[in-house]
Amino acid sequence: MCSVSALSRSEAPEPTDVVLVLPAALTDAAGGRHLLLLRPGKEPRPGHDAEPGPAVADVLALLQMDFPGVYRRLCDETGDVRRHVNLYVNGRDIRDLAGASTILPGGAELLVLQSIAGG
Repeated sequence: MCSVSALSRSEAPEPTDVVLVLPAALTDAAGGRHLLLLRPGKEPRPGHDAEPGPAVADVLALLQMDFPGVYRRLCDETGDVRRHVNLYVNGRDIRDLAGASTILPGGAELLVLQSIAGG
């Protein structure tokens, strides 16, 4: 299983880790942190011989358990990513990839951007 935690300033991510980058608007829900570290577990995913890495959906599930305030701002009541939230894996929108099923390679950056509206 994976784990998600706040990334400290002195901590360097491992090559297999995924860094979740949050906008300033979500840092209060993440204990003041804008970087969270996803550390994949060592067990293979069900139905896979080798561990391909966690999917975006795995990160969202971990956020729901460990950082519920962040999760509620990213996902709606059905568990889908909210319309106004954009998630990018290494600069590519997950909507252009496999959505929440997008596999996160080791060393990936998952960037969260929320739409800004107003006038």
